Amino acid sequence: MAAGTGQRRGGLIAAYLLVLGLIAASAAFVFGVEGETPRVADRAAAMPATPVTTGSLALPPKAIPPEPAPLKPALFRGFAPAERSAMIEVTEEGQRLPRVSPSGWMPWIAYARRFDPAGPPARVGVLMINLGASEALMKRAIDELPGEVSLAFLAGTPDLPRRLREAREHGHEAYLMLPVEDPNGPAERGIRPIQASAEPVENLRRLRAAMARGEGYVGFVIASASPVSQSESAVRPLLKEIAERGLALIEINPTPATAAVHRLTMELGTGYARTADVLDYKLADGGIAGNLDRLVAWAGEIAPEQPPRHGFGVMQANDEAIDALLAWFRRRPERPAASFVPIIGHFECRDACMVRARVQPAQLRP
Repeated sequence: MAAGTGQRRGGLIAAYLLVLGLIAASAAFVFGVEGETPRVADRAAAMPATPVTTGSLALPPKAIPPEPAPLKPALFRGFAPAERSAMIEVTEEGQRLPRVSPSGWMPWIAYARRFDPAGPPARVGVLMINLGASEALMKRAIDELPGEVSLAFLAGTPDLPRRLREAREHGHEAYLMLPVEDPNGPAERGIRPIQASAEPVENLRRLRAAMARGEGYVGFVIASASPVSQSESAVRPLLKEIAERGLALIEINPTPATAAVHRLTMELGTGYARTADVLDYKLADGGIAGNLDRLVAWAGEIAPEQPPRHGFGVMQANDEAIDALLAWFRRRPERPAASFVPIIGHFECRDACMVRARVQPAQLRP
């Protein structure tokens, strides 16, 4: 693995704030199934000893109540409308922006997808980025990919609220791409890019315009190769706004130099995840499948006194990548060396972040 991948071990990574060492809870609790399981009616009691008769004709036996369907695990937390509204700020301009609710709920925890911690402690994941430039590819990713694959949408995606809702309905954890200037990246529609040369107040205006495009996402994804992420004076106000509104940040950085963005997320108290693994790198041996196999092999390595490893990779949204990912899932062994989990399972939340999380104790439960 790359040097950045090695940093995902030890105490640095709290690995899924929502678990936070509470993985010892039962799987039923993890998925939010509360109360007793409905009991099946006593079949013997439901069947009368002798048929009831009217005149000379016997009535049919009393119907046996069907067994209740198994309770499906809740992949996402459920919130009453008032609780969900409390995580939205409506500005004077009519923008609907995420915010930390008065009770302390942070959107990045509230909208994260749950996962079952009963599998192998080593974890891997995949984030498909830049969805929205092609409607056909976006639909394929939402409809066909396993729900454990997390999706990051361009903020300028047409009808973004509906797409975010569809992603959630198919089990996908959702993020937005931070719309920063990037000569090599996809062009955003209807969104002005955040620029290192722009005034901080203007960049904040552009960030809020992106935030207001949809609801129910966990946070933003930033590519560290951009001029904005390389300038602390430019990126600090952005990360401060993201943190204060209770969102998280994913950093894609194929280089070891991650000090600025990582340090700021620790200082500001937000959830943070980083990867240097570009799974669709064309020159890699074996392509996407080979990169995924290597990631699983690395995560599954066991050494004395070494905590379980975890790591995730990113890939662009295209037919080749979707086909390769589907094929890889089909040939996965029944007992893999590492659990495949959404990206929330690769986050860290340290110090200031934990202080904020404890304000709302429910956030510390899986």
